[in-house]
Amino acid sequence: MEAQLSFYWQKISTMTLEYLPKLALAAVVLWIGLRIIRQFSAWTTAVLERHQVTPDIRPFFGSIIGVSLKILLFFSVAGIVGIETTSFVAVLAAAGFAVGIALQGSLGNFAAGIIILIFRPYKVGDLIEVQGNMGYVVEIQIFNTVITTLDNRTIIIPNTTTANGVVTNLSTRKHLRIDLKVNIPYSEDFNRIEELLLDALRQTPKVLDQPAPFVGIEKMDSHYLVVTARPHAKTEDYWDVYFAAYRHIKRALHDNGVQVAYPEDITLGDIGK
Repeated sequence: MEAQLSFYWQKISTMTLEYLPKLALAAVVLWIGLRIIRQFSAWTTAVLERHQVTPDIRPFFGSIIGVSLKILLFFSVAGIVGIETTSFVAVLAAAGFAVGIALQGSLGNFAAGIIILIFRPYKVGDLIEVQGNMGYVVEIQIFNTVITTLDNRTIIIPNTTTANGVVTNLSTRKHLRIDLKVNIPYSEDFNRIEELLLDALRQTPKVLDQPAPFVGIEKMDSHYLVVTARPHAKTEDYWDVYFAAYRHIKRALHDNGVQVAYPEDITLGDIGK
């Protein structure tokens, strides 16, 4: 019995002498590593804030970076202690591959969201148009971009759509040109029509003086002249000017006895229906 206790005591002493330095070194590495990771996560969050990344996104990026670095630290500490990490790496690789296949579309949206946040083709508050949907950017999420359309609808657009498709950012310019079209009979004097339309545009609220409004013939159709009126307005006043300009143009044409032309295959009776 005494010999057996002596054997176990010797074995414990040997293991202690063998693993104690490794455990001490692992503890030191773990303590220093956690402090570095904490400081690096805070620095990352500060950088994202400096680049005006939305507050909802900053904690997510901070947590992703923190978790990734802690996983690497865990493997480093396990290797110092002497634990075989090859099997852990193989299991994590297999799990990551399976998750990647299952969430291929979501991961694509995630990557696209990162690209949007880094290169900032648009930001919260911008007026954009994507695949025929025009609206103000409300939120840039990890997987989607949320916009509110001008008729107050909420549209959720996958980030891959905006990252890989054509996005028109109307907020990058201080003013926009508005194209208005009016069909005028050939019998009307264009110089007179031009003056009437320019005067109507000048009387429209929020139309900019510079660049000055323009009126010209866009094309000569088989039945009428297609006249284009082009006022400019601030981006936020685009739709106010659009509807108000048409209203002033209609009033100017009516007050001066100008009849708007219609295609020959449309009768006045059809228009009233």
